[in-house]
Amino acid sequence: MNILDAFHQTVHGADGGCEALAVRMAMSAAVLRNKANPNAAANIVGLVDADRAMGLTGNHSVLHALAANHGYVCVKVGGDVAPSDMAVLEMIAQVWSSNGNVGAAVNDALADGRVEQHEVERVRGLVFGATRALHELVARMEGMAEK
Repeated sequence: MNILDAFHQTVHGADGGCEALAVRMAMSAAVLRNKANPNAAANIVGLVDADRAMGLTGNHSVLHALAANHGYVCVKVGGDVAPSDMAVLEMIAQVWSSNGNVGAAVNDALADGRVEQHEVERVRGLVFGATRALHELVARMEGMAEK
């Protein structure tokens, strides 16, 4: 997903929609709606706006889209899940699942003997998700490590 689409999704997916988020961001709904419109030439979204919207909504798709555009993966440090054996087991299950999804997507891409760009993009997105899951697994284990 590109960053402008991610910002649009963040704004319009907020609790109460664009109007409620605009109040919390101390701007008019019309201005925020224009900033969130990927086709608008005026009221371009800035980094401060994106940061505030992510902080207020908890939707970090802009951050992930920006990182992915530059070949990075974002991982939340010190996640919301308390470190425990069950949390690690849940993360391992997620890692296995995401790796299986990557394998299935690669298999689908190769099935007809040709690889198309949209198939590469699908695999890329799934690989980013698998990488993020692996990093979250390490973060949970770090929370369990004896000091």
